Formats: sequence, structure tokens, C-alpha cells
Amino acid sequence: MSIANINIRTDSDIKSQAQQIFETLGLDMTTAINLFLRQTVRERDLPFILSTRSTPEKTSKALAYGRGSMKGRMWIADDFDAPLDDFEEYMQ
Repeated sequence: MSIANINIRTDSDIKSQAQQIFETLGLDMTTAINLFLRQTVRERDLPFILSTRSTPEKTSKALAYGRGSMKGRMWIADDFDAPLDDFEEYMQ
């Protein structure tokens, strides 16, 4: 694996706030940015929903239909919850 450098410009307050969040997660800036890049490549899409405004309808619709590289290829079987139902009966 060869290493490439990325130089970016960002607001210093945003950088500072992000660093504080990353530190609470045990990450540094480089690791956090690499996580973002790897997840972007894995999903072949942004690893979050990009919207001009977040509404519950928009969020639930995006979650229901999937996104990224799995869009249109994901489904849940009608009996998906059957093992859980069996377990609940067992616990009673």
C-alpha cells in the first residue's frame, strides 16, 4: 500500500470541535478521515444521508429503501421476526 498525502482547508473552529469528538472516540484526525474515505469506497456513496433539510419522512424513506451500493438489492423476508417470536413464546 502506497501512502498519499491530502491537504485540506477547513474552518479552525470546526477542526477543533471535530478533534474533540474524535478524541472521545479514541481517534485522531487522520484515522477519522481514513474511516470516512474507506466507508465511502465500501458503500460507493457518502456514508450518511445528504439532504438540504432533515425530516423524519425523508430519513425513514431512505432507511426503508436502502442506499448506496445496496440500493434496490436489499430485502427482508416476511418471516424475518419468526425466530424472535419463537423465543418470546419460549420465555413465557
